[in-house]
Amino acid sequence: MKVVPSENDPQNHLLIGVNRDIRGKVASMSAKISKGADAFLFREYFYVGIFLVVFAILLLVLLGLITKDWTRTGFTVFSFLLGSVTSILSGFVGMRIATYSNSRTCIKAASNLSEGFDVAFKAGMVMGFFLVSAGIIVLFMLIYIVKSNYSMDQASTMFEAIAGYGLGGSTVAMFGRVGGGIYTKAADVGADLVGKVEKMMSEDDPRNPATIADNVGDNVGDIAGMGADLFGSFAESSCAAMVVASSSDSIGLSAYWPALLFPLALSSSGILVSLVTSFVATHLMPVKNETDIEPSLKRQIGVSTLLMTPVVFIICYFFLPHDPFYIGGKTVKYWYIFFCVACGLWSGMAIGYITEYYTSHAWSPVREVADSCKTGAATNIIFGMALGFKSVIIPVFCIALTIYVSYSLAGMYGIAVAALGILSTLPTSLAIDGYGPICDNAGGIAEMSGMAPEVRVRTDALDAAGNTTAAVGKGFAIGSAALVSLALFGAFVTIVKVKWPVDHQAVDLLQPFEFAGLLVGAMLPYWFSAMTMKSVGIAAKGMVEEVRRQFTEKPEIAHENGPDPDYDRCITISTDHALREMVAPGALVLLSPLICGFFFGTHALAGLLAGSLVSGVQIAISSANMGGAWDNAKKYIEANVGKKTEMHKAAVIGDTVGDPLKDTSGPSLNILIKLMAIISVVLGPALQDFDKGLLEKWFA
Repeated sequence: MKVVPSENDPQNHLLIGVNRDIRGKVASMSAKISKGADAFLFREYFYVGIFLVVFAILLLVLLGLITKDWTRTGFTVFSFLLGSVTSILSGFVGMRIATYSNSRTCIKAASNLSEGFDVAFKAGMVMGFFLVSAGIIVLFMLIYIVKSNYSMDQASTMFEAIAGYGLGGSTVAMFGRVGGGIYTKAADVGADLVGKVEKMMSEDDPRNPATIADNVGDNVGDIAGMGADLFGSFAESSCAAMVVASSSDSIGLSAYWPALLFPLALSSSGILVSLVTSFVATHLMPVKNETDIEPSLKRQIGVSTLLMTPVVFIICYFFLPHDPFYIGGKTVKYWYIFFCVACGLWSGMAIGYITEYYTSHAWSPVREVADSCKTGAATNIIFGMALGFKSVIIPVFCIALTIYVSYSLAGMYGIAVAALGILSTLPTSLAIDGYGPICDNAGGIAEMSGMAPEVRVRTDALDAAGNTTAAVGKGFAIGSAALVSLALFGAFVTIVKVKWPVDHQAVDLLQPFEFAGLLVGAMLPYWFSAMTMKSVGIAAKGMVEEVRRQFTEKPEIAHENGPDPDYDRCITISTDHALREMVAPGALVLLSPLICGFFFGTHALAGLLAGSLVSGVQIAISSANMGGAWDNAKKYIEANVGKKTEMHKAAVIGDTVGDPLKDTSGPSLNILIKLMAIISVVLGPALQDFDKGLLEKWFA
């Protein structure tokens, strides 16, 4: 049954100039995508909800029985559940905004490229503003609820309890990123291997049974999962900064209460800066043709960074003490903090632009990968892997320099606020990250509904820029995750008060437990990546078999004007596999710090956290960039050489190999390093007496 908008529909003005029959198909395809995304998220959140209740009970028992501080334990569990609900809401609202906007972007692009860009970009901005605003408001309310039960000389204990907010956000993000990533890549790989490679169909040919599931995956993985991921980063970096700050006597005084709320003030000002920045893209320098799209999106990063810099100084001036104060193990001045935040802010911009250089087909690295397709898929994969490994170099130097400067100026607190600096323009980053999947869906809807070929050309132009900005967003998220994880590591050390052999702040690699933990921690990202990639492979195998079955049993669906394939069956397969396969990687991340901390002690756990951070960042950057490069190499070949060629076939295979890297294992590693660290922070009070683990005590 065709869904045709009513003549009285207030949104009907969007469809002016488009054939009425086409309008019905656009609405129908959009409704199918929205229905599939809703079905997956409701099922995912149902199982995640069960897990959250069980984990909350475990947290209550562990913290309560070991610390005997039931007030702090109760607030920790409450914070955990509140962070979980906020993260779920952020992912769901982001997905709804995207599915509401994809058909509108398609219709607007049918008549005007500029209007299509505006719809997709504004939808991304709405998601960014909602996510950050909701996070700030809920965290602010939580702080004042908990504050009413503590005196100011208990600020440290209070913020240790509030750290549960970050744990809740990242726990949901873990399942959102992994589950959504498995879903979207299973559908994508299935649609590509059978539809493009075997049947030589175009990207979103409606005859391909997996095409609706592929478009659904863009929303549940790249929108809902990404939103939950970056919300987790915001919550964790804010909690880490407040935990470190509250441990300082000079900040813990009631006279300096604004200093404790500095992270929220910084993030709040970022909303205003991002709002002003958005007018550059929509009003001051609007998109007029295809060549304006990518520069307009990249300009958002530079303008927001430039505008945010003086705002950071103003926030530091009014919220931090003017007299020298002791924090993070150092005596600092308020302008030291400004330089820490600014380092994070500008290094985030640098990482974004470097990522763009390695993933955009406007530059030589991706064009070299595309050129390698002339000799087949094997050379394409070799060149892509080399690009991914090489792309790690400059971002790591940027992160290392930021860590050095920030720690030199303000200790662990400097690193925590540097992470806040990267995330201070989060609404802008979310806007350009969410823009891509919306345009991708718009292109799919245009093709599936039979719109004119020039409409698909326009949506492809919008989507090509979105692929690059999505890669930029992943680089941004990885850089922030590295600093957030290190800040949480500092908060963990602060809480457990580990007796470090060197200067009370370093892991002594000559000690056996630290070195053993370091090696195991460095191995965990490889284990995790293997699990997630195999999960994508298992789910994709089921999808490929289903698509082949439909083409074999009903060959008429491959004919022009043939019957519709069974889209719902493919959606169900992706959903079932994603929900089943996300359990094992999630268990690995959640259980590793628990087992290490209680059985091997805090020294081993410190090594575990450091090792997972060091290797996780490298793997995440290389995975995301090589996958992005393969994707845009394919787009470059489609635009300049053409589809249905041997060169394009080799590019499609490379893109298929890169799909689980850039959208599942790579982004999920952000959450691995953050979630392990925030679990350690939350369990810190219970681990204070575990300088030696249970096994070491038993054998002693």
